[in-house]
Amino acid sequence: MGKYLVEMIGTFFLVLTIGLTVILGGSGVIPPLAIGAALMVMVYAGGHVSGAHYNPAVTLAVWLRGRCEAKDVVPYWIAQIAGALVAAFVTRWLAAGTPIHAIAPQVGPAFIAELLFTFALAWVVLNVATARATAGNSYFGLAIGMTVMAGAFTVGGISGGVFNPAVAVGISTMGISPWPNLWIYLVAELLGAAIAAIAFGLTHPDDR
Repeated sequence: MGKYLVEMIGTFFLVLTIGLTVILGGSGVIPPLAIGAALMVMVYAGGHVSGAHYNPAVTLAVWLRGRCEAKDVVPYWIAQIAGALVAAFVTRWLAAGTPIHAIAPQVGPAFIAELLFTFALAWVVLNVATARATAGNSYFGLAIGMTVMAGAFTVGGISGGVFNPAVAVGISTMGISPWPNLWIYLVAELLGAAIAAIAFGLTHPDDR
C-alpha cells in the first residue's frame, strides 16, 4: 500500500506544479524549470519506496523491462491518475478566477514530439534507475528531472511537453488541454515507452 501512496503523492506534486506554473506563470523559462525540479525532488523522495515512476508510461516501460511486477502495473496507474486528478482540482481551486488558455497542438507534430520525448524519458529511467551497471548511483533523480525539463523546453511549444498519461489527464481536467486531444498523449506516450523498453533490451542483452 505504501508504494501506491508514494506514487499518488509524487504524481500529485508533479501535476500541481505543472498546473500552477502554466496557469499562473504563463510561458517562458519558469514552467520547465519548476516542473523538472519538482519531478527530480519527488524521484529522490520516493525512489527507494516505489521506484518513483509517477507516470503510467514509465511504469509500462519498467514492467516490460522486467523490473516491475505485473500485479503492480494497474494499481500504479490508478494511483498516478488519482494523484493527477486531485492535483487538477486543487489547482483549479487555487487558481480560481485566472483565465485558462487551452493549447491547440497540431496532431501530427504533437504525436511525434510526445513519442520522442517519452521515449527519451523512459530510456533515461531504464538506464539510470534499473540498469545493473548504474545501480546505487546518486544522480538518477537529476537525470530524470532534467530529461523532462529538456523536453519541455524543446517541444513544449509543439505538444505542450506532457510525456506522461497521468499529466495528460490532469491538464485535460484543468482545461489546459482539450479532452478530444487526450488520445494523442495516451497513444504516443505509451508507444514511446514501449519502444524504449525494447531498445533497452536490445542494448543490454545481459541485463535481465
